[in-house]
Amino acid sequence: MDGREELVLRLAAKRRAKLGLSDSGYAELLLAVREEPEGFMEDGSDEAFAVVARAVAALDEAREGDDLLDDGEFFSQRAKRMERLGDECVRALALDPNCTEAQLLLALAQDPDPDLLLNALLAIDDGATRRLGPVAQEAGADAWSDVFARGRLRVKAAIARTCLDSARYRMADSVARQVTGASPLDPLGARHTSALALARLEDEAALDALEASFGRRGDSWTQLARLILFYKLGRMGAARRALKGLDTLCEGGVYALLRPVMVDTYLPDRPAATPYSFEEVTLAVHEADPIVVDVPDLVTWVQDQPGMVQSARAFADNAGLEW
Repeated sequence: MDGREELVLRLAAKRRAKLGLSDSGYAELLLAVREEPEGFMEDGSDEAFAVVARAVAALDEAREGDDLLDDGEFFSQRAKRMERLGDECVRALALDPNCTEAQLLLALAQDPDPDLLLNALLAIDDGATRRLGPVAQEAGADAWSDVFARGRLRVKAAIARTCLDSARYRMADSVARQVTGASPLDPLGARHTSALALARLEDEAALDALEASFGRRGDSWTQLARLILFYKLGRMGAARRALKGLDTLCEGGVYALLRPVMVDTYLPDRPAATPYSFEEVTLAVHEADPIVVDVPDLVTWVQDQPGMVQSARAFADNAGLEW
């Protein structure tokens, strides 16, 4: 989340609506707001979002050295960061009780178990819907272009991921499709949640239709979803081909599956990653963890396939990672 840029877009959109500016006038306004957004803040909602934007930026900066910390120090620093983030969200909500981004981040910062988190997120979503109505799903439009709708889309994306974490696979797919229905470009990656949920549900037709609807743009979630789907269906030839795809297309794909690492809470968005990169496949494996745990023989089967352990070891050696 680029909080400062979203603050700029919010302030500029509000001022444009008030002044009725042309496109060229708006372009000039946008430059001025980027130069000094503080001069364009008008009310508590602007101030609240500014608090959130600064809190997210501070969090991202504080996370940069995490790879250098041992486990004890990491969790100690993480607890302090979560507490600071929660405090800033409380401060933002004192300025604007309806700041969706602050509500979302506060729920995430409290680090509850998936069931409690889901209840909190559903309450946030329900409150926003009662105040504002449903997020628009207009043909040919993308709700993400409305900067004021982004917080609500983020809440729904978080609900979908939390449903996946808590084994509510049909609900995960349903809510993720609400996100992609309103925002077909899907910058939040809700389609990835759908792909994993459909794989767990063994719904090959729906997974294929999902891939087709996004132009069959491949990524680590697609490769992993195919592996899970075909393994669960008992179609071992297809599962072997999917595993080969994970190994050859995804950097360190088999290593990531056999040696999963801890991935911190998305606050609020999934980190950006290059398609098929090790960073991306690490995220995909992390999100699929509840499914992989529920299919315990999958990892053993992967290890037994010719060349897979050797490939994972070679990647670890080349990348300087532990095996």
